[in-house]
Amino acid sequence: MWMTFLQVGLGGAIGSMLRFGVGQAVARHVGGGFPMGVLPVNIVGSFLMGMVVVYTFHKDLTHLNPFLMAGVLGGFTTFSAFSLEAFTLYERGAVGTAALYVILSVGLSIIGLALGVWLARGIWA
Repeated sequence: MWMTFLQVGLGGAIGSMLRFGVGQAVARHVGGGFPMGVLPVNIVGSFLMGMVVVYTFHKDLTHLNPFLMAGVLGGFTTFSAFSLEAFTLYERGAVGTAALYVILSVGLSIIGLALGVWLARGIWA
């Protein structure tokens, strides 16, 4: 179990550094107020999550998933894990559950962030 945690941690460090680097590079080239550094990371990370989940299954390499999927891609963008979960629900025929999951995840995450900002400003501002 500890080796799996280490694999996820190492992959997460790599993914986080990649996310930061890509975000900085995109922002430097695009600029502006729209978060263009985050958008391509989310799209590319979700695309790669789809590729990796199928590839590791078909090549009998699922033992690499903690490092690749939870670690590297999870560190690169947690949006890829969210996308995989939503798509899996949809693919299994649970369309309503998938839609609810998307709405709740996005909506409640934004509300959670807003509450955190409000609370932190009340404490430290």
